[in-house]
Amino acid sequence: MFAQAFSYNDFIRYRYQKKQRKRNLFGKGEEKVKVKKWFSMFLAGCMTVGCLAGCGSTGTSSADTSGEVSTKASEETDGRETTGEKVKLTALISKHSLTKDVNEMEWLTLLEDANGVDVEWQQITADWDQKKSVMFAGGDIPDILVKATSTTDFATYNGLFENLAPYIDAGEMPNVAKMFEDHPELRVLCTDEEGGIYGLPNYRSIWPKTNRVLYINQTWLDNLGLEMPTTMDELEEVLIAFRDGDPNGNGDASDEIPLDFNGFPTYLQACFGIPLMNESSGYFVEDGEVKNYRVDERYKTFMIWLQKLYSEGLINEEVITQDYSKFQSLARGDGGVAKVGVTLGWESGDRFGTEVMDQYAPLPALKPHADSDENEVYWAYYADTQSVNAATVALSANCKNKEAAVRFIDSFYDEVTSIQVLFGGMNDVDNCISDNGDGTYTVLPPADPSMDAGTWKWTNSFADYSPFYIPDDMKDRLTLGEDMQRVVEERAPLEDTLAMMEEKCESYPATFISYTTDENSELAMTQANINNIVDQTYAAWLTDSSRDIDGEWDAYVQSVYDSGLTQNLEIRQAAYERYLESME
Repeated sequence: MFAQAFSYNDFIRYRYQKKQRKRNLFGKGEEKVKVKKWFSMFLAGCMTVGCLAGCGSTGTSSADTSGEVSTKASEETDGRETTGEKVKLTALISKHSLTKDVNEMEWLTLLEDANGVDVEWQQITADWDQKKSVMFAGGDIPDILVKATSTTDFATYNGLFENLAPYIDAGEMPNVAKMFEDHPELRVLCTDEEGGIYGLPNYRSIWPKTNRVLYINQTWLDNLGLEMPTTMDELEEVLIAFRDGDPNGNGDASDEIPLDFNGFPTYLQACFGIPLMNESSGYFVEDGEVKNYRVDERYKTFMIWLQKLYSEGLINEEVITQDYSKFQSLARGDGGVAKVGVTLGWESGDRFGTEVMDQYAPLPALKPHADSDENEVYWAYYADTQSVNAATVALSANCKNKEAAVRFIDSFYDEVTSIQVLFGGMNDVDNCISDNGDGTYTVLPPADPSMDAGTWKWTNSFADYSPFYIPDDMKDRLTLGEDMQRVVEERAPLEDTLAMMEEKCESYPATFISYTTDENSELAMTQANINNIVDQTYAAWLTDSSRDIDGEWDAYVQSVYDSGLTQNLEIRQAAYERYLESME
C-alpha cells in the first residue's frame, strides 16, 4: 500500500526544487515544463475551516464598503492611455441555476469599470457540457470563459485558447504571478508538457475534508421515542418508523419521505467498505490497484440493500427522476412541517432552509451491522476539490483585445476581489461582505431574511468554481458566515472516520493525474459506454424489486468490462503509476 506519510507540501517542495535545478542547469526558458501530478492528500494541515490559502494582495482592483474600486487598472487600455472609452470584451460563464443575472452583481460592474472594460456576458445555466463541444468544435468562442473549461479541452481543441504563461512571466498578471510565487504547486498544476498555461486554477483552503453529510430529523426521532441509529440495520428500522408513525405529527401518515438523495448516494456506499478517496466516475485505489466500484462485490451488497429499502417504500419513489430543485424543495418542508427524515447534504441551512433546519442533526459513518468491523467503515472523502479547482478561467486565442482581457482576468485574483467572487459583493448594493475598517472583513447574513446563507451566496456570487485566490493571512481577517461555521460543526461526527482513512487508505488523485491525448480520447469514448450501462442498470435494480441483482451480477459485470472498463482500468493504472513515479 502506498504510504500516506509523505505530505503534499513535502512532495510539491521536492518537485519544485527539482524543476528549479533543471532550469538553472539548462537556462531559463529552454526547459519544457512537464505537468506534475499532485499528491491528493494535500493541505491536511490547512483544511481547518478559517484557514484560507494564498498570498498578499498586489491590488489591481479591490472594493471598499462604499462601493468605490481602485482605478489603477483602468488608467491604461491595451498599454495605451485611456480615452475614456471602455474596451469591449465578450465572456461566457457556466453558472449555477440559483445564480442571478451576473449583470446585476454590483461587484462585477465595479470590477469592469476599474479595468476599463465593458463585458458582454453569455450565461449558461444548463447542459453546458453538451453545448460546449459544439461551440468549441466550431472555433467561435467568447474572449473569456469562466467555469467553462476543463484541462482536457486545451489538448482536444489545440489552438483555440491563449497561452497565458508569457503574460504571467512578463509581469502582466501580477496577482496570478504572486499566487504562483507563494504557491508554486499551483503553476505546476496548470502547466502542460510544453510549458503552456491555458487555464488558471483557483485556491482556497477553508472548505472541509468531505463535502456531504448524512442528516437525520432529530425531532422525528424524539416524537417517536427512537434513538439515533449507529448501523445500517438500525437506520432501516428508523426509516420504517418514519414511514408508518406520522413523525411530523400533522395527522397524515403518508406525507413523510423516510430517505431521499440526489444522484447516486456514493457516501452511503462507502459505509459498506469501499475506501473512496477522491473517486472519479467510480474509480478508486486499493492495495495499489485502480478499481471501479461499479463492478465490486461491495457495490452489489449495497445495491441489494438499496433495492430492499426502495421496495419497502423507504426511499423517495421519484429519486431517479426528480431534478435538483424538487430534491431541494422537499427537504425544506411545507410551512414549517418537515417532509424528509434522512438525506444527504452540504450544510443544514442550504439543505433544509430556515424553517426546518433546526430539526436535523448529522450522523456519523454507519456500520452495516452491529458486528461489522469499524475499521472497514468509510465515508467518501473528497479533499482535492475542496481547495483547488483547475482551469476556472481561460482566454480565447482569437481575442482582439488580449491585453485588456488579461488584465481583467488577473483582477479576479486580487485578494479583496477574490472574497467577493466567492461570497458576493462588498458594497452597499450587494451587501454580502462588510469591510470592518481595520483590514478585516465579515461575511454578512443574507440581506433577504427568508433566504439561507448558502442560497444567498450562490445567488449573488460566481461562487466555488470561479477564478479567485484567497491569501493565507486572510484566515485571521475574514469572519465566515453562519453557514460555514455550521459546516465545521456538522462534520464533527465524521472526524474519527476521516482520520482513520487518512492513516490507512490510498488516495486516487483523479483531478491531478494526466493522460496523453490518445489516452484521453480512449477514456472519453469508453467511459460514455460504461456510464450508459451502469446508470441504466442502477436505476432498474433500484426501482424494480423483481430484478435479481445477485443472479444478474456476473453478466452485468462482464458487460461493463466488455464496454470498455478493461481498457480504462489499464490506462488509469498506467497513469496512476506514472503519477507515483513522478514523486520519486
